[in-house]
Amino acid sequence: MWVDHNSKKIISNMGLISGKTKLLGIIGDPIEHSLSPVMQNEALSHLDLDFVYIPFPVKVANLGQVLAGFEAIGLVGFNATIPHKQAIIPFLNEVNPTAKAIGAVNTVWWSERGWQGTNTDVIGFISPLKRIERNWNKVKPVILGNGGAARAVVAGLAELGCSQINVVGRNKDKLAQFWQSWQDSPKISALLKIHYWENLPSLVAEADLLVNTTPIGMYPHGDRSPISPEIMSKIKPKAIAYDLIYTPSPTKFLQLAQTQGSTIIDGLEMLVQQGAAALEIWVGQPISNEVAEIMMRSLQQKLFG
Repeated sequence: MWVDHNSKKIISNMGLISGKTKLLGIIGDPIEHSLSPVMQNEALSHLDLDFVYIPFPVKVANLGQVLAGFEAIGLVGFNATIPHKQAIIPFLNEVNPTAKAIGAVNTVWWSERGWQGTNTDVIGFISPLKRIERNWNKVKPVILGNGGAARAVVAGLAELGCSQINVVGRNKDKLAQFWQSWQDSPKISALLKIHYWENLPSLVAEADLLVNTTPIGMYPHGDRSPISPEIMSKIKPKAIAYDLIYTPSPTKFLQLAQTQGSTIIDGLEMLVQQGAAALEIWVGQPISNEVAEIMMRSLQQKLFG
């Protein structure tokens, strides 16, 4: 969507927005920073679909009213970001098993059965990993952090076939809660091992995949890393270092890992692939690699010029 400043008309992906233009969006608080409208509107334009994707600033206290309003105006679907990924669940008619296990929903759509929800972060996270040749059953992953992002990573690693998933956290009470929260998902809980931060040096030395799910190192604090150069020096040369942060690129965490010879992955492709998976649900057609690449280029242009 853009504005023609000569005519002052609001333009959609197929021309003038009309009564036929279908609505998509993202809710969050705050929402001004979201890059989803950039990549989703670029994809919709390329696909020549009469949709528009709009950011909506929504307070948690207003979720019920907002969903009723979305239903009333015929909104097709939306993404949910912080702080709504967990708060949205009680307002949905159906939540798929993966999202239930994770305890978070990031993609919602309207159906004849009401609002349905899933979590495409799992698809987004594992997408770049699936292109790397590894016997995932033998890969030892170590996850830094035990917040909401770590939950999608745990589910993704279980889907890849990892036989053990190690999660490291600083707060022992929160770690215990994290472990307990998976007990209704026996397949995942059987794989899960939790560790305290002081055990990190030995864990990094054994890790084949090291994933940062913490916000440490995110812009504007790009000079920070969740682990020190000394600890990172213990990582295996052929290990994979994956940071869910996508700006700056590369993060300090990834720079340190790359210095040791590790393969590095940032969070930009996860953002694109989870968005492509959501778009596929809303528009009811496959989203090709070509479209995903267009989404990626739009984000790179926005972030890096």
